[in-house]
Amino acid sequence: MEIKRKVVCTSTGCIEYAPERYRQLGIDIIRIHVLFKGKEYLEGLDLDPDAFYKELETLEDPKNNLPRTAMPTEDEIKACFDRAYEEGCKEVIVISLSAYLGGTWNLIRLISEQYKDKMDIYVIDSKIACFGEGMLAIKAAEMVQKGIPTETILKEIAWMMNHQEFVGVDARLDYLIYNGRLKGGKAFMGKMLNICPVVHFTHEGEIVALQSVRTPKKALARSCEVVKEMIGDRDPKDYLLWHTYTGTSLLEDLVEIEKKYDIKTNHEKVITSPVSGCHNGPWLAGYGLLFLRREDEPLE
Repeated sequence: MEIKRKVVCTSTGCIEYAPERYRQLGIDIIRIHVLFKGKEYLEGLDLDPDAFYKELETLEDPKNNLPRTAMPTEDEIKACFDRAYEEGCKEVIVISLSAYLGGTWNLIRLISEQYKDKMDIYVIDSKIACFGEGMLAIKAAEMVQKGIPTETILKEIAWMMNHQEFVGVDARLDYLIYNGRLKGGKAFMGKMLNICPVVHFTHEGEIVALQSVRTPKKALARSCEVVKEMIGDRDPKDYLLWHTYTGTSLLEDLVEIEKKYDIKTNHEKVITSPVSGCHNGPWLAGYGLLFLRREDEPLE
């Protein structure tokens, strides 16, 4: 008899902003909090990302009115695990946003140890955020539905994590500066020279500047070059490529520029999680890329 299993993702995975078909997989969500203008929101539940980014674009005095984020509470995480247990689950696979981006992964891991006599809970640091994180949960849930053993699922997810990419452009440095991610002389020179960083996630899960470029359009062009190099001669059926963005203005420019590089996404665009957008601001656009393992590529 097959044991019952559940897949869980943190809300930064953007599953609730992705195509409807993914919500049929039964993935549970641990929600991260957003604090903005004196109110507290649960991401994916009572905060619309489109409206949120439009408001950030016209926010007066953003330096002193920054949105903030807060980890899920212990009670919220326990409630998620309690639901799984009450449903008869014996195993839970949790895909969390990168541990580099806060304490959520570690908190979930610590609380999961309280359930070790009830269920086997595997808490995975996705080493990424946004829909890249969500796609790992989706792939795990699809494999659960197919009856693939958990041991194999964990190996497949580990392979995907070693073959996932995020490349984006912050058209303005304001939020990076206000949040303290860009400081001192770099912040001053960046603003003065209209520098736009091309950012990406390392395979250790840290988001860093891959290169700094003058003007947003040149940075978008550079991001296209980087993605083109990453894909190489791989067949489109062996990867998923989608647009990721906060506000739509920069995305429109990216869609035009990528035509020169013959880049064609093969998955619907997915808006960036508001929790991530709190730190990057409403002027981010780029790509999420996940390679799919071919039969000739070893799992380990």
